[in-house]
Amino acid sequence: MAKVYPNVAPTTTITPDEKQQLFNSMSANNALDADHAVVLTVWKKSLLFNCHGFTVYDGKGNLVFRVDNYMATSGNNGEIVLMDAAGKPLLTIRRKRLSLGDNWLVYEGETAINPRFLVKKHVNIINTKYLAHVGPASGSNKNVMYEIEGSYAQRCCTVFDEKKRRVAEIKKKESVGGVAFGVDVFRLIVDPEMDTSVAMAMVILLDQMFGSTRRFST
Repeated sequence: MAKVYPNVAPTTTITPDEKQQLFNSMSANNALDADHAVVLTVWKKSLLFNCHGFTVYDGKGNLVFRVDNYMATSGNNGEIVLMDAAGKPLLTIRRKRLSLGDNWLVYEGETAINPRFLVKKHVNIINTKYLAHVGPASGSNKNVMYEIEGSYAQRCCTVFDEKKRRVAEIKKKESVGGVAFGVDVFRLIVDPEMDTSVAMAMVILLDQMFGSTRRFST
């Protein structure tokens, strides 16, 4: 398998052609700021041996985020911790208990009180392009903070804010030297106004909701 580290891959930033494609596919007021967007490489693999998770690098090949406690057997009871490169907990994701549907609460650090927001899996057999929506922890559907649409299985998703502006995208990572990466290595492109840790939390939750190896089913 080709190396996934961005600093050794020749095409880890958005190329001029890709920028043009972005702008051609979006209206002028509904486009990511391609010149200033943060481009991360997400690898669906833990740094720890025999553990599931994610490893995320920036465009210079520096480790940005990691998820190592991703196994149901680790005793975390449906809890996922997003950490920085040094292992400091940034966000903790917990399945909302005693609720209908696939709902998750996201907390600051390792706290267990005052969640920042609630992520709900969208279920609608008629309109299948919407995957999930993010709102206040109170659970109100009227105050949507973000909506996610697309196909996580194809690694082609878009995150919209409350004003329907694109603020993040998940895209397949292009092949390097003719070697394809598959779906376990992909790009996360984040608007400079969006918190990259929040965007990565959405990736983790999409993997829980729509990934082929969902670990916390209860």
